[in-house]
Amino acid sequence: MDRRSLIKNAGLAGVLAAGVAPAVHAQAAVRWRIASSFPKSLDTIYGAAEVFASKVKAMSGGKFEVTVHSAGELMPAFGVVDGVQNGTVEACHTVPYYFFGKDETFAIGGAIPFGLNSRQMSAWTYEGNGLKLMREFYAKYNMISFPCGNTGAQMGGWFRKEIKSVADIKGLKFRIGGFAGKVLERMGGVPQNIPGGEIYQSLEKGTIDAAEWVGPYDDQKLGFNKVAPYYYYPGWWEGGPQIDLFVNQKAYDALSPENKAIVESAAAYAHVDMQAKYDVKNPTALKQLVGAGAKLRPFPNEVLAASYKASMALYDELSAKNENWKKVYSDYAKFRADQNLWFRFTEATFDRFMQSQKL
Repeated sequence: MDRRSLIKNAGLAGVLAAGVAPAVHAQAAVRWRIASSFPKSLDTIYGAAEVFASKVKAMSGGKFEVTVHSAGELMPAFGVVDGVQNGTVEACHTVPYYFFGKDETFAIGGAIPFGLNSRQMSAWTYEGNGLKLMREFYAKYNMISFPCGNTGAQMGGWFRKEIKSVADIKGLKFRIGGFAGKVLERMGGVPQNIPGGEIYQSLEKGTIDAAEWVGPYDDQKLGFNKVAPYYYYPGWWEGGPQIDLFVNQKAYDALSPENKAIVESAAAYAHVDMQAKYDVKNPTALKQLVGAGAKLRPFPNEVLAASYKASMALYDELSAKNENWKKVYSDYAKFRADQNLWFRFTEATFDRFMQSQKL
């Protein structure tokens, strides 16, 4: 009797009793490419995609391999969403607000001025309506999203001259990430949307007057302190920016249930890991930058108040004309109000006290 007839006629128990193992169809190997919007030199933000890839390989026993490609390697930093939408690559790792030009709603998935902090953003995403609403929106672009990093609240950037009032914003050529430039424009500034790997040269040559990226660790690596002395805080436009893994919907649908679970788990791990790295590395880098001569400055309250007013006016206008924005932002804004009420009595009060102590 041949093997096929034996299995058919004897059943599994008979086969095992006969000492003949049935043929097992191994899961097919999967190979993906991730196009990153970040330069390879930034081990924190670019590195989160590598962390994701490493976890995917480990959890799949090497059956699911992902390669990560830095900005410009496969496509430009700001071309990665098109690459995923069109199926040129299976996935990209980027900040959603870079793509506000397609629809302003993209920005809510990353960070908007005076928005949620990183903990609140994760809460809205995972336990609120954030993931559901953003995935409904991203489906219009043939993508599914997975939170895959957060930097925590960012710094306000590097300036050639001091910012003492709102008047100093007028005419300022400022590299600012994506959507926040719409607020800067309302204040008379001239926003510049430049990829991370190109900021230093623009600042050094005087093409721009100021630039922000993330915070001390990355900024020190990129050398901004060498070409602009004033370091401002806080980055009111990025209280908790989320970085996403966008996956082509067809590529995702082709995965087995096991591999879908692996993608979700690996992205969640990278999501937590990125901010942990920033929280460890930023304090030391800030001390080193100040020790090397960086002039640390808070934005004047006048500037923060004007920025807040301009931001809220912008959101009202967008809600009146963009149904996608209105649907997502109305939920986001309600969640933000509840979170700030809670954090006011707990996190903020505790933090203010602890930061006033000499430890």
